[in-house]
Amino acid sequence: MSLRVIVSLAVAVMLAVSTGAAGATEPAAHKPRARDLGVPFDGTPGPLNAITDIDGVLVGHTTLIAGDGKLVVGQGPIRTGVTAVLPRGSASMQRFSFAGWYSQNGNGEMTGTTWVEESGFLESPVLITNTHSVGVVRDAVIAWRVAHGPPDATDSWWSLPVVAETWDGWLNDINGFHVKPEHVFHALDSAHGGPVEEGAVGGGTGMICNGFKGGIGTSSRRLSDKDGGYTVGVLVQCNYGVRRNLLIAGIPVGREIESEDPYAFVPADLAERGSIIVVVATNAPLLPHQLKRIARRVSLGLGRTGSIAGNGSGDIFIAFSTANAAASDLGHVVDLRMLPNDSMDPLFAATVQATEEAIVNAMVAATDMTGIDGHHVRALPHDELRAVLAKYQRLVR
Repeated sequence: MSLRVIVSLAVAVMLAVSTGAAGATEPAAHKPRARDLGVPFDGTPGPLNAITDIDGVLVGHTTLIAGDGKLVVGQGPIRTGVTAVLPRGSASMQRFSFAGWYSQNGNGEMTGTTWVEESGFLESPVLITNTHSVGVVRDAVIAWRVAHGPPDATDSWWSLPVVAETWDGWLNDINGFHVKPEHVFHALDSAHGGPVEEGAVGGGTGMICNGFKGGIGTSSRRLSDKDGGYTVGVLVQCNYGVRRNLLIAGIPVGREIESEDPYAFVPADLAERGSIIVVVATNAPLLPHQLKRIARRVSLGLGRTGSIAGNGSGDIFIAFSTANAAASDLGHVVDLRMLPNDSMDPLFAATVQATEEAIVNAMVAATDMTGIDGHHVRALPHDELRAVLAKYQRLVR
């Protein structure tokens, strides 16, 4: 059985920030986003309405799709992949970033967070994949960093990379271990700025969100000049929730749109098989304890979509700042900039707003998918969503 490694136009072409030259990428193949459908959101997005509105942040995907029909462990069907977020440009430009993380519900994994908590630094890219591929992705990130590290450091290089997961075993041969090191290398090496491909791509390929097809979504918010003009960007891999709880723009969309629940025959106490990983980036000068406060606010964005952070859900978030680029310099005292705590409320609001929109963007961009044993997941229907919002007078014309 042949395996398709799907590379979008947006992934195939790197933004100049990864090469050091001036210029721009070709646009990704356009998919509708939530705002295109008339979904109202609070706040002002950045130019791309994506995590890549933060200067230097790059995103890459490797999407793996192959086979149909009955599950044969080790052969497929395959519906999985890897997504990479690089905080400070290409491999040659990587520097540590202040960071903080938070677990809303811990039925999941994000490696490296013990050291993030202890040191206050994010020292590597953030990778997201499926639950049973965390190990191979983690090892591949280390190999990639050794290959791209300074020549005088590679003989003693050590790394505790941040690799997170959500479970795609309803659609994917998750115990077939189809994610390989070369797929991780591709996601990292092809990471780019500009528009970010969303929906059933990368690590989000086989994911389910609120009873509909889920995956990767992103959004951003730009603060007013009065509030500092900073930007907050969010990227999610969403695989959580049940349809009856889904809210969009405050409307009970999940109760208004009829659809077969993917886990309908599973006992109710096992029905929440989800998880969501959220990466928050900002250019605001924040210290690690402040970034942990930012990460906590992600939970409020999930709440706006109806999440209850169920027992079976791994809801884990990490936030980093691209400011204070010299913070990890050695051999001298480092001067830092810090936004006062009393000035953080606009950043809290931006995080909540961008998280909510990123989740809806992921669902809007996704398409129907059939995976192992004929398991089928319907995408959120655009026309029905618009009709529901119009019924409640929430549709932006």
